Amino acid sequence: MHQTLKAEEVEKTIESEICIVGAGAAGISLALKLNELGHSVLLLESGGFEYDPATQALNDGQSVGQKYFPIESCRLRFFGGTTMHWTGQCSTLDEIDFEEREWVQNSGWPITKADLDPYYKEAHKLCDLQEYEYDAGYWENKLDEKFLQFDKKLARTKIFQKSAPTRFGTKYREKVVTSENIRLLTHANLTQINLVEYGNQVDSLTISTIGGKTHEVRARAFVLACGALQNVRHLLNSNKVMNTGVGNQNDLVCRYFMDQPHLDSADMVLLSHVRMKFYFDYSLNATAFGMFTTSETVQRRLRLQNYSARIISKSEAGSPAFNNDDSKGFLEQWEKLDKRMERINKLRSVLGDKQVNRMLEKLVLQKKEVRFKEVGKLETSRYVFNTRAEQAPNPNSRVDLANTKDAMGIPHVRLSWQLSESDKLSILKSNVIMGSELGRLGVGRLKINDWLLKENIEWPQLLSGGWHHLGVTRMHENPKKGVVDKNCKVHNVNNLFIGGSAVFTTSGVANPTLTIVALALRLANHLDGGLSNRTV
Repeated sequence: MHQTLKAEEVEKTIESEICIVGAGAAGISLALKLNELGHSVLLLESGGFEYDPATQALNDGQSVGQKYFPIESCRLRFFGGTTMHWTGQCSTLDEIDFEEREWVQNSGWPITKADLDPYYKEAHKLCDLQEYEYDAGYWENKLDEKFLQFDKKLARTKIFQKSAPTRFGTKYREKVVTSENIRLLTHANLTQINLVEYGNQVDSLTISTIGGKTHEVRARAFVLACGALQNVRHLLNSNKVMNTGVGNQNDLVCRYFMDQPHLDSADMVLLSHVRMKFYFDYSLNATAFGMFTTSETVQRRLRLQNYSARIISKSEAGSPAFNNDDSKGFLEQWEKLDKRMERINKLRSVLGDKQVNRMLEKLVLQKKEVRFKEVGKLETSRYVFNTRAEQAPNPNSRVDLANTKDAMGIPHVRLSWQLSESDKLSILKSNVIMGSELGRLGVGRLKINDWLLKENIEWPQLLSGGWHHLGVTRMHENPKKGVVDKNCKVHNVNNLFIGGSAVFTTSGVANPTLTIVALALRLANHLDGGLSNRTV
């Protein structure tokens, strides 16, 4: 069932078994699973089914730390959320990402990868991925590719799979609006979380249209799934009962903001292309691709954070995309990519995967390779080693409320993204390992960028993140170290839960969407058990 909050027939006090705020990857996945389990769900979405500039402007905010993407453009505010401009890259977090590592301060999830494995497998279906398999040897056989034979104690190939990408707002719209158990309310903006007198339970939510039409929501359980920055915004702004905000009794809501630093860390000269095509131009090739990563063995021995890298052509390096402050412009770019992929998929259905892949590889090589002839030497191709690294959890990397307000009178967010010396040093050491291995294998050479060799914490101008907002309501069993417990419940608030990447304790190097969906499915099972036992 779908209604807009603008409609006159919507009751003043809305009741449901479970209320989910936000219809992105987390909210839609959670709603669909709860529907399957037979629960009544109210799904609130700030926008409608299409992009709207006035609604998108509610995302606006300030960035005062390490240079970051324009806050308004970081998340899309309509049904489907940021999956509507997602690139479709998927991989799981690694086992080591969940561990408490003494050399990575504030690391350690209260769950393991094994706890998420069944939900990762289920998430594959929602994200339109193939088999739940991330072993490099499996994909080597399936795709008839030869991967680099790294020293297993030093490096490995990390597998990423590719969704179409699945636009949750498009694919699951009909299923949501025709469900008897899901009531979708669009144009419904959360304005206040109302706690009971002692602050240990949510009594209700206040929601409103941009025009000021206000309603109250009552439910047995509430889930905030409106993105990390917006989750923090609502928790801190709802301070009528607890003056520090909801769930913020230990000053942890807003801290430990993480992204995965994306940057060009070295120039690369390739001497051989035969074994390398699986590691670059992934956007056009097979349904899976590889990235270089350091082994868990060497991470432990040299006390390194997690790390990955890919090869890109010189023409792609130093992309200025993160300087674009036009959120509509970003949406148009992704729509063009979708249309391009639709044409490619139609060709695949007619000609078959192998034939289309050969065509695409030929086009890519013609367009992107910049070749140089060196007298008396092999023909070489010059590329850039593009790194995506783990950011160590840093309590000073944070989000708080700004002095400015949006059209509804709610304070904007102010982001201070802070990276540390360990982040930079880990990237340097990891690059040295990868350069050594590529040289040993006779594949190519790395020339590490000068900025990375300097003994300071300065970062290059074109450092960016991955649009991955992680942390800020992190998961930890100790309320003094985290905002939510292992079941994503806010500590000391009995019926409030958090969905999405805001609960990540560490960042890893995998794109977060698959883990977001897996955590949402796990939360659905927890809510199902709790509601059945009347413990929520």
